[in-house]
Amino acid sequence: MQNQTVKPLAGLRGAQWNEAQLPADMRASVHSLTTVDGANLNGFLYSRGGEKAVCCLMHPREILASHYLVPELLRAGAAVWVQGSRSAGNDLRLEHELAVLDVDAGTSFLKNAGFEQIVLVGNSGGGGLYAYYAEQASLDPEAREKRTPGGRPVKLAQAPLARPDLMIFVAPHPGQGILLMNSVDPSVTDERDPLSMDQSLFPFASENGFDPKGATYAPDFVTRYRAAQRARTARIDVAAKDMIRSRMLARKLSDPSMQEKLIAGWQQIFEVPRTDADLRNWDLSLDPTDRKIGSLWGNDPFKTNMNGVGFGRVCTPESWLSTWSGLTSRASIVRCAPAIDQPTLVIRYTADACVFPADLEEIWQALGTSDKEIAVIRGTHHGQPLEPGEPSGQALAGEAIRDFLAGRLTT
Repeated sequence: MQNQTVKPLAGLRGAQWNEAQLPADMRASVHSLTTVDGANLNGFLYSRGGEKAVCCLMHPREILASHYLVPELLRAGAAVWVQGSRSAGNDLRLEHELAVLDVDAGTSFLKNAGFEQIVLVGNSGGGGLYAYYAEQASLDPEAREKRTPGGRPVKLAQAPLARPDLMIFVAPHPGQGILLMNSVDPSVTDERDPLSMDQSLFPFASENGFDPKGATYAPDFVTRYRAAQRARTARIDVAAKDMIRSRMLARKLSDPSMQEKLIAGWQQIFEVPRTDADLRNWDLSLDPTDRKIGSLWGNDPFKTNMNGVGFGRVCTPESWLSTWSGLTSRASIVRCAPAIDQPTLVIRYTADACVFPADLEEIWQALGTSDKEIAVIRGTHHGQPLEPGEPSGQALAGEAIRDFLAGRLTT
């Protein structure tokens, strides 16, 4: 990995492997999977031969077959499995309950392939998904979720849901929904108008404490702001539930009109404007770390908060409720953590612009296992070094994982 000062990065950019670190004897294979509800997925298996344990990497919204941890995990003596969800690259309709079934297709394949030990490695948004999977896998089939928050039936009771043996969380945010609730701009007054404004809540106004060189938000503003973020999330929840209710009612009519038939068949899609406004990205005194000013999307909030690329910008009501609502999504590590009794490692990068110490502390305290370790590593959200000449945080994370797996990995 090249040593260079890294600017804020968008999404999973910068999370790819360094080919020079791949073992010369690595072999790779591509596999097509089918979930218990009939969705088709692809997965990539990397090995050096003879491994009894497999480490799994997955993100609910992305597929990164060349993840930077692949060579690090191979060096630990495990095979590595990287897979996508049915919504990879197009999260418009992402519902985490269905993504749990996607994880199940992967773990079922690996069990059938003869692997004796499954290690789930949840990186960034993969943490919430794997925590949700681990929670559901710990339950008797009849106790698992039967419907998504939007009301869609889900076949978790019919899925094998192989129980993971070890859990590793690398730069895990609390969950897509909580991440977004901490990032939505609560000064939006009309969801249909991205330029609508309650000036008293606008985080990028100088009168509210903003300075492009570093904001200073007063405690009372932070309190009002967080409450308003929660209130905006709740308003979108109500709108999403109303959309679903109208559609379902129209479908139940015995003699619908043409308009009612259209309503019954219409899949609503809506925008969520201005979703890059976490105060901690602009006021570095809030939950202080080594991070620089800016978010994962950039350091100019008048661009990143307003542009079309960002978290949760376009949704269906079902994907909003299951994935992006911090109030209704079940894919929260904090919510699922008490059910995690497996040995667990948590890795925090010190300059992360997406995951903050308070988030990690809440996750750490909520974990049900007493066999848990935490590693704090200097680096950005994807482990890039902060200054020229510094060691790669990605390599240091690999070392921490290998230390954790030593004596625990089946070989």
